[in-house]
Amino acid sequence: MSKVVVFENLTLDGVMQAPGRPDEDPRGGFTHGGWAEVQVRTPDADPVLASVTAASMANTGALLLGWRTYLDLYGYWPKQTDNPFTEVLNNIPKYVASTTAQEPLPWRNSTLLEGDATQAVAKLKQQPGKDMVVIGSGELVQSLRRHNLVDTYVLLIHPLVLGSGRRLFPDGAPLARLRLIDTKATTTGVLVATYQPTEPTAGTTS
Repeated sequence: MSKVVVFENLTLDGVMQAPGRPDEDPRGGFTHGGWAEVQVRTPDADPVLASVTAASMANTGALLLGWRTYLDLYGYWPKQTDNPFTEVLNNIPKYVASTTAQEPLPWRNSTLLEGDATQAVAKLKQQPGKDMVVIGSGELVQSLRRHNLVDTYVLLIHPLVLGSGRRLFPDGAPLARLRLIDTKATTTGVLVATYQPTEPTAGTTS
């Protein structure tokens, strides 16, 4: 059975909005875009982060993406030629949640989740395979959380407080009790914290 892993860059106050570049996501008048650009665009710049990213990619069988994040990744990575990540991202299966997009999707090996995305993900979890990793895609993460479909959170917590922006765990989010299973600190002060829910998630047997 596959597991759903949420892999996110966060600030100390929980903001996940627009880590990669200034114009990535200005919704709500957000003016701090690009606050984690080095980590997002060049994850091999730090040896600890490179190790974490490589381990995650080795265990990743597919990506789960919201439409906004999918388009942002597609607009950047296929054009890059001097890194080990582009080929992996081009070739890996990508499952996309959207109520407005239509097939065929522009990035190869992309599949639009039909119907309710959470139901589609629950079915995918029943299939054998490696992890399905969510990057960005805040609204999709919230939907998966509400349906108890997230098995692991890998949170890259940056020593930065922004004071505004969309958060991974917004006000009104459902209660979640997590246990810490691993921590690593990068040379730039980013804390990589891995958590799992204390209760079995939907689609698991233990």
